[in-house]
Amino acid sequence: MIKVNNGALEVIKTQIFLLKGKSCEFNINRGRKKYDTIIGTIENAYPSVFTINSNQKVQTFSYFDVLCGIVEIKDMTQSNI
Repeated sequence: MIKVNNGALEVIKTQIFLLKGKSCEFNINRGRKKYDTIIGTIENAYPSVFTINSNQKVQTFSYFDVLCGIVEIKDMTQSNI
């Protein structure tokens, strides 16, 4: 049985809502030793997912991706999430 700590997920959601509209660096694990680094802004934050806008390209990720470490977010003026 796999249990997800809902408290941690709520903290991640809150932090992402606070970063909405700010310039951030996103390190994304694409699998098979492939990593992308994107600099962009969090455009929208919905109940299940958030969208990133970088160079006119919009990508969508879930909060669970951040919880699992697939997506790492670094505020350009602050520390990592």
